[in-house]
Amino acid sequence: MSEFGARVEAFLDEFFRLYPVAATAIGNHDHDGEWSESGEAGRRSRLDFIDRWSAELSRLPAGELSPDDRIDRDLLVSELAAYRFDEADLREDAWDPLGYVYMIGGGIFPLLARDFAPLAVRLGSVASRLEGVAGVLAGAQAELGSLADRPPSRLHTEVAIKQLPGVASLTDDAVIQAEAAAADPEVAALLPRLRSGAAAATRAIGEFEAFLRGDLLPRSSGEGRLGPDLFARKLCHTFRSDMTADQVMARANVEYPAVRAEMIRIAREIWSHWVPGEALPTASSAGSQEAADQVVVARVTAAIGKDHHPAAELVEYCRESYRGIVEFVRSRGLVTVPDEPLEIDWTPPFLREFAGAMLDSPGPLDKGQKTFYFVTPPPDDWGPEQIESYLAEENDRQIDLTTIHEGSPGHYLQLVYSNRCPSKVRAVFGSGVFIEGWAVYVTQVMMDAGFKADDPALMLIHWKFYLRAIINAMIDVGIHAGGMTEDDALDLMVRGGFQEESEAHKKWDRARLTSTQLSTYFVGSMGMWDLERERRVHAAVAAGAGPGAVPSPRVVGGFGPTPGFTYKEHLESVIAHGSPPMPLIRRILLGE
Repeated sequence: MSEFGARVEAFLDEFFRLYPVAATAIGNHDHDGEWSESGEAGRRSRLDFIDRWSAELSRLPAGELSPDDRIDRDLLVSELAAYRFDEADLREDAWDPLGYVYMIGGGIFPLLARDFAPLAVRLGSVASRLEGVAGVLAGAQAELGSLADRPPSRLHTEVAIKQLPGVASLTDDAVIQAEAAAADPEVAALLPRLRSGAAAATRAIGEFEAFLRGDLLPRSSGEGRLGPDLFARKLCHTFRSDMTADQVMARANVEYPAVRAEMIRIAREIWSHWVPGEALPTASSAGSQEAADQVVVARVTAAIGKDHHPAAELVEYCRESYRGIVEFVRSRGLVTVPDEPLEIDWTPPFLREFAGAMLDSPGPLDKGQKTFYFVTPPPDDWGPEQIESYLAEENDRQIDLTTIHEGSPGHYLQLVYSNRCPSKVRAVFGSGVFIEGWAVYVTQVMMDAGFKADDPALMLIHWKFYLRAIINAMIDVGIHAGGMTEDDALDLMVRGGFQEESEAHKKWDRARLTSTQLSTYFVGSMGMWDLERERRVHAAVAAGAGPGAVPSPRVVGGFGPTPGFTYKEHLESVIAHGSPPMPLIRRILLGE
């Protein structure tokens, strides 16, 4: 091991100790029974770690490091800067109670769901964490509302209250798992401790819920909006670049009308199939061309939305869709699909507020573990009209696209490749911009490759899906760096993006809950397309064809054949280096 490699191991050892829930997710299980130290003392310990290592890594002479080590060093420095921003400036621990809900759920769920160690070992860690829940939540009560200039967010508090029962159910799941495996004497020996720990955790969660309802909620006058300055600073750490909110909006304002125009064109072409017997709306019949276009897309997409499976069958249809997608990828030789297991199932209750579908990938240090593709059902308290609206949004064609995005060649495939990266630094510390951007980008690659090319309705829904990524960025910026109102956001999503109202209302909440995250899909996708275009130009020049062999796209993607360029080589080279920030993958592949 090189001297730099030895320092990386020392860094990671300390990092895992200070961030034990992150360590569990990454696949280091040395601290599975622990929680991060709360309060000012814990924050000071973490800031000391961040500052010491930032100084040491920054002092390393670049000339004494290999090119790979320089990439890893720069990645670590940027990670530490982001952690410092979170600990010292953003301070979500003082105004976001939902973060504690996700932390507890994220600290217990992987220990129950992943068989990286014998059940008795994992349940022992669960028991230890259950015993520590009361201390974590006592620390949370002390921190929440402690910043005079940043009151707790009312939305975050309300959602935390709503999600707490899902976390409480995990304590019951631990006992149920142990009781079902009590024939194992080691598991049986843990049962009394697990029952006691579960009871103590349940009491603590109940007390925390009472605190949120009776104490914090009346004091929760914040909106969760970061404001222009804090949002701009967080955006820099999210993107790991100097790209600004104005630049995000500039690119979105180019893509938004182009994608809408493509949707209008396709919807007009297939109107008679999906709205049989009715005349195609015109400017004179609808009052204006804009109104006519709006009606055409809305009516056609609404008709397509009716082609869906019942709510109870969503998981099974996702499984069927995934099998067909993998067969297509392999038949076209687009990219090598890995053999690591993928399990498609319902979203755990404590995560259902966060997204309609998501991927839970094993950490890079967990070898041979399954990946979960979670599908969220409509809430139990919804009425028939709400459920139908939800299913119209999650129609069969949308599920095909979501399964590409979450499965192969999207998140699942990319993260399997990422976890194989020989650089532990790049495997452990992934960029959300790279990860989300890849999934949006590669969905368009699938369309360009001819996936279900005989179904223009799928292409229309694809553009709607892509338009949603553009609008995600627009409302993210508008809410946190501007004065976007709920009516403004809903109008942009429903009228501008042809989205269902139920989905739009959930996205309005999600945008306020997760600042900068919603921009990662569009910004990452644009970065991926910029990278592909430049690699195509390099390939064309090397083949003697010149840069003119790569045309400008009509909307996005769709370059066509380029001399010297093959998708398999390009796609596999992009995802072979972990999930680094876009500036670093450009350095790796383009030498920048």
